Amino acid sequence: MSAIHPDLILRSREPLNAEPPPGRLRARFITPTEDFYIRSHGAMPAIQAEAFRLKLGGLVTRKLDLTLHDLQARFHHHTLAAVLQCAGNRRGELAAVAPVSGDPWGPGAIGHAEWTGIALRDLLSAAGVPDEAGLHVAFACADEVELPGEGRFTYGVSIPLAKAMAPEVLLAWAMNGSALPPEHGFPLRVVVPGFAGVRSAKWLHAITVQRSASDNAMQQRDYKLLPPDVPAADIDWSRGVTIDEMPLNAVICEPAPDAAVAAGRLMLRGYAMASRRAVTRVDVSVDDGVSWRQATLAERAETPWSWTFWETTVDLPPGEHRLAVRAWDEAGQTQPSSLTDVWNVKGYLNGAWHRLRVVAR
Repeated sequence: MSAIHPDLILRSREPLNAEPPPGRLRARFITPTEDFYIRSHGAMPAIQAEAFRLKLGGLVTRKLDLTLHDLQARFHHHTLAAVLQCAGNRRGELAAVAPVSGDPWGPGAIGHAEWTGIALRDLLSAAGVPDEAGLHVAFACADEVELPGEGRFTYGVSIPLAKAMAPEVLLAWAMNGSALPPEHGFPLRVVVPGFAGVRSAKWLHAITVQRSASDNAMQQRDYKLLPPDVPAADIDWSRGVTIDEMPLNAVICEPAPDAAVAAGRLMLRGYAMASRRAVTRVDVSVDDGVSWRQATLAERAETPWSWTFWETTVDLPPGEHRLAVRAWDEAGQTQPSSLTDVWNVKGYLNGAWHRLRVVAR
């Protein structure tokens, strides 16, 4: 395991889960690897690059069995800047409505990195994929995980073939110009921009083209958006919707929650993200949503897989203030105002207005 940056907020030690403070996250448009959130579902496997092999099978014309060198030598390399985001990003806020299960992530379970590898569709095309609607591409990985009631098993998830054949989906061996660190999936991981991070499987060793979604417990009995009336004690996973695409979201990164700030002019900065669609506007409120002002979109990329940095300056008189932010996308969609509107027992997909309190003195 690489050395973990001491500023990361540790959410759990085993398995290792950590996120950067929001201020560090907002410091650079491309998130440095040491500031990128770490999401593990089990212990990190130790894999030697020389011994690594990737097998591809299932409903293909030609089964493949490739080394890392084979992948790097036989296929065109791509580098793509893309956000990965945990489905539980901002989960900790939902606990104010009612208890939720899982690590209490703040708004830092997200990062924007440059990923280098090959397009998954190039590999699938080399294997020969049938022209058949409704196929899925399943990923099998080397890490062992454990879920309540499921015991121990190796990690596995899947994505629809239609997404797997999209040009942005990579099999990546590098992050920000260097080999993947162990905690980010060395030697090979999947990068599925726009989808929840759970689909960007790490420590990949096998790919299968099949007619149904993965039957792995990670796919079938976790990472589903459940209705608000589903209880924690007896989850009926059949009532859940599989989480793939991530919702529109915006976050205030600076100032920090409950910060004491000088009265007068104050700079607010943060990020916004709209998978597939562009963020077209960000609004900020200093009175808990009673009134709004438009922020400046300070930095953005011409790709739907990157995030947008926003900023604005506000005037705060002395006293306590409740700040809020909301984003709008190019379809004119915005975020729900209330945490109650998006609460679910697993704490997934919190896309409500991000709020925080500050005191001006």
